[in-house]
Amino acid sequence: MTEHSPSPERPVIRRLSEQVVNRIAAGEVIERPAAALKELVENALDSGARRISILLENGGIDRIEVTDDGCGMTPEDLRLAVERHCTSKLSDETLVRISTLGFRGEALPSIGAAARLCVTSRTHGAPSAWSIRVEGGRIEEPRPCAGVAGTRVVVEDLFFATPARRKFLKSARVESGHAENTVRRLALSAPHVAFRLQFDQRVVLDLPAQDTAARAAAILDAGQADGLIPVEGERGDLRLSGYICAPSVHRATANGQLLLVNGRPVVDPVLRTAVRVAYRNVMEHGRHAVVALSLHIPPEQVDVNVHPAKTELRYADAAAVRALVIGSLGRALGIGAGIAGVRPGLLQSRPAGGARIWYPPEPSSRPSPEADGTAFSAALSGAAGGGDMGTGDMGAGVAERRLPLADLPPAARRIMEPAAHSSAHSDAEAPGGRESAPHAGAEADFPLGAAVAQVLGTYILAQTSAGELVLVDQHAAHERLTHERLRAQYLGGEVRAQRLLLPEVVDVPQGRAELLLSFADTLSTLGIEIDAFGGNAVLVRTVPALLGGGDAAAMLRDLAEELAEDDLVTPAQTQAIDGRLDAIIARMACHGSVRAGRRLTHEEMNALLRDMERTPRAGTCSHGRPTWLKLEKADLERMFGRR
Repeated sequence: MTEHSPSPERPVIRRLSEQVVNRIAAGEVIERPAAALKELVENALDSGARRISILLENGGIDRIEVTDDGCGMTPEDLRLAVERHCTSKLSDETLVRISTLGFRGEALPSIGAAARLCVTSRTHGAPSAWSIRVEGGRIEEPRPCAGVAGTRVVVEDLFFATPARRKFLKSARVESGHAENTVRRLALSAPHVAFRLQFDQRVVLDLPAQDTAARAAAILDAGQADGLIPVEGERGDLRLSGYICAPSVHRATANGQLLLVNGRPVVDPVLRTAVRVAYRNVMEHGRHAVVALSLHIPPEQVDVNVHPAKTELRYADAAAVRALVIGSLGRALGIGAGIAGVRPGLLQSRPAGGARIWYPPEPSSRPSPEADGTAFSAALSGAAGGGDMGTGDMGAGVAERRLPLADLPPAARRIMEPAAHSSAHSDAEAPGGRESAPHAGAEADFPLGAAVAQVLGTYILAQTSAGELVLVDQHAAHERLTHERLRAQYLGGEVRAQRLLLPEVVDVPQGRAELLLSFADTLSTLGIEIDAFGGNAVLVRTVPALLGGGDAAAMLRDLAEELAEDDLVTPAQTQAIDGRLDAIIARMACHGSVRAGRRLTHEEMNALLRDMERTPRAGTCSHGRPTWLKLEKADLERMFGRR
């Protein structure tokens, strides 16, 4: 005889109280002070406000105050506004054509359920204002009071009704940071609206109504960048616009990426992934681009009702959105050096020993850049047989040349001569001055200016016609030039190969020889022909002609490492290989570039500058580091304490 276990007790289903329902909803909508602030500012924007003032105390934990000059509300509107699912922003019930930032009718009830809420509002032309209070979900009746036209919302003691949520809040500094990021995104979406943000007694933002370009520059803090790069692109019904910073301007997190979809600030993984892919080959790994982008998409092709916070979206065609962003950013970034760059920060200290500068001889005539952007390569070829101008690195013991002032290039003399001395000794009085002065003046009119000197055998010092100083890393710059030419040749299906006089045997780490040989056909399209040599060695027969017969052994070992980095890539996966080819070409370009320590003539330096100005993505090297920096007069004055 078997014993029957007692039946489990049946739970009773009951209806939750309105207060509990509101507190549950508040946990979804109001995650932290920044989330409450976002909802309040969105309401202000939807009301047609032209000026919004925001005050936060203790990071918004103690007090959030948002004041606007929008249309205001009547007492009847106030009573409905603090009830769940009451909204004036939906013209129908399809949830398709949503043109406002808010539409769910949950913000004010959720805030009132988790905090002490007071809303004071007055319509234009009304005799007085009205206010309504909500405390922990308990709603009071509206009362008349004094107030100007518009709406003022005060939120105090956030999460006092839900202590468990309040104890999970971060410090006031962290919460203030989240709030500031929220306001910056909303300010970008409405440049026609003036914003003022104050933390306790400190004003953080004070933005007047302005055009989109000025608002983007202010929001992105583009004072650190030498100009913003405009972005425009269309794909069917999709349209992308905005501004981005050069790749040399980047941050440790993605907080500098301000993304709008139909005017709505979003934190969208599809758009962020597209931005990362677009910058992948021009920015240092692990860093994040600084962008302000606005995507316009037909409302029926995007679903904004995915999450109560309304920051996540679902697209009807996410692939088209990604393609538009990647393509538009790729075209915008395909500019030569000198168009947009970055200025270095103030120097914290000076080295104990002064840097020694080598001034190359002034050329007799201006080089003629070739149409295909290979002027620097041509200049190097012409100097390859001239003593220490060969392709090898310079030894550390070579002494710098010290020239009299009169023997310096004209651009260098303009920097080195005091003003009084300059007026007494003109360029015409200096040896060779008559022939070389027009050359320097013409070169200085270019974005990267005219070469003045080579510093530490690595950096080119140039001066522009505007008096700005430009520093160029010669190895990083030539690496990008070589990278782009190799890439263009590969895309054109004709990477020119140079056969080695004697094939080179290269030993590689265990297992890498077999890996390289499995990709032999792919490498041959890049101008590298290899054969098996037995064991852990391969035989190299050709290398790309652009690399000038560099260190084939080091290059091949690096390529093996690049191919082994992704275990999923196989020779049969052509598309996957194509995705890694840019990284492989970058490795090759590094080995075929002019090394630091190589002395360059004045002709070679100017040819390098001109090639940089014509070459796409030349603002950074193949590893994402900047190839040039600019110092303006104001930067120098700050460094020397003149400001």
